[in-house]
Amino acid sequence: MYMYPDNLKAKATLWLWELKDIGIIGIGLLISVFALAQLGLMPPIVITAVYSFLTIQFEDTSILNFIRYACAFFLLKQQKFEWRL
Repeated sequence: MYMYPDNLKAKATLWLWELKDIGIIGIGLLISVFALAQLGLMPPIVITAVYSFLTIQFEDTSILNFIRYACAFFLLKQQKFEWRL
């Protein structure tokens, strides 16, 4: 089910994910299935499942976006305060 965005500048979504995330999840699942079948490795499928959970869009935001904003605010961006009397 393709949902057309309300305004033309919004990103297109398919079910609960953006189309970019659907592509990344699909490629991740292919790699994960091959790794599980050929090498018996479980971590790629776990990483893909965690990524797909974190990128679920709800009201134009996702858990991954929230984590990015929180890291930028608390850790990465310089905060400079000057108190003057």
